[in-house]
Amino acid sequence: MARTVVISGGGTGIGFAAAEIFAADGEQVVLLGRREEVLERAAGRIPGAVYCPADLSEPQGARRVAEFVVREYGTVDVLVHSAGGNGELEERPEHQDPLDALAHDWTVNFRLNTLTAALLTEALRDHLATPGGRVLFLSSIAAYRGSGKGPYAASKAALHPYAFQLARQLGPRGITVNLVAPGLVEETGFFGGGEIPEERRAALIAETATGRVGHPGDVAQTLHWLASSAAGHITAQVIQVNGGAERSH
Repeated sequence: MARTVVISGGGTGIGFAAAEIFAADGEQVVLLGRREEVLERAAGRIPGAVYCPADLSEPQGARRVAEFVVREYGTVDVLVHSAGGNGELEERPEHQDPLDALAHDWTVNFRLNTLTAALLTEALRDHLATPGGRVLFLSSIAAYRGSGKGPYAASKAALHPYAFQLARQLGPRGITVNLVAPGLVEETGFFGGGEIPEERRAALIAETATGRVGHPGDVAQTLHWLASSAAGHITAQVIQVNGGAERSH
């Protein structure tokens, strides 16, 4: 029987790659995101996929998704949190005071990367498949090593204690909760559609043991495995998918 797989940020990048893999298994994929035109285009490329546009950083957006999913499918078997990204790409008002600018940057990143995941999870937690449900978060190598984008790194690190708490709370229901921490992944919107400077790219590749950048499929395949029965006794873990770069310092 096909499972229902809900993927936030499913219209592009890692979320879209995960949706393709799950759909290839015959799963029912539900794509979520803020941009309806992006979701519509993505769903058109994935057999059987449906979509529900919503701003998941707002409670009403999470409620809208929960109402749609429960009405159409009843139960969520796999919940993948791929929404989020680089808060520096969001519209930024002009601030004269540096503290105002700082507050804006931190708030935007936590709304994008932390609040979206928490609101959607809480909206759907009573409808997760019992047993067998899977909750999967996208963390980042930045959560361990920091980065030039402190608010982004902190917003990803904040997912860890939340996921570990969920693992304990949902474990008795036979539901697992895990995180995946990618390093540099190209073919995503993290850099705003632009190319990472070649010098920076080379430096990041040099930190890996594999000598290459990551691709959305690397992360998506890991998410797919964590959602499988083979990973049924793995929970409260952060799986590093960054070519060993997390160990380079």
